[in-house]
Amino acid sequence: MRLYFAIPSVVVALLFAALGVAAITRSWVLPWNRRHVRRVRLYGWGQLVAAVGLCCQVVFGLVISGIHIRQWGTMTGGVLLVTGLIVMVVAQRLGGKRQVSGTP
Repeated sequence: MRLYFAIPSVVVALLFAALGVAAITRSWVLPWNRRHVRRVRLYGWGQLVAAVGLCCQVVFGLVISGIHIRQWGTMTGGVLLVTGLIVMVVAQRLGGKRQVSGTP
């Protein structure tokens, strides 16, 4: 039963990481976030950190069975996930006015 939850969660984390790479390399953000994000590359780094944190939580929480490594792995994943979310919020709040193009 654990793998039924772990596999889709890792796929979502990989999709989140792909969006982070797109934000870092191409300065591309999903259309519904474009108005809010002021620093696109910082937002992409936050997405990557959050994706790694989610992967750590899923892998260590659901797949690994050793109790000590499981505790530290999920705690590390939680810290990375929260750090990534904080970086994403900072990227939305900081920075100058973003140049608005004609497309939404």
